[in-house]
Amino acid sequence: MLPMTDHMSPERWVTQMFSARTAAEGGIVRRRVADVERLVGRDRFIREIARRGFRAVENGGHFIVFCNAEPVKIVV
Repeated sequence: MLPMTDHMSPERWVTQMFSARTAAEGGIVRRRVADVERLVGRDRFIREIARRGFRAVENGGHFIVFCNAEPVKIVV
């Protein structure tokens, strides 16, 4: 995967994130909110997550994306 830079297009960033092995296998990816907002924008990021039927949470300056359609349950 290529390093993220301010010169990477939002389309390429989104494509790379969701084509990463972890995402493709239904795993979990984490991205800093500040990076998302700077590189692709919060609204676009959320639309891409929803379009794929994934779930996400925001905590401590990070987005945690569950790259599957399973429900997310906060246990504690």
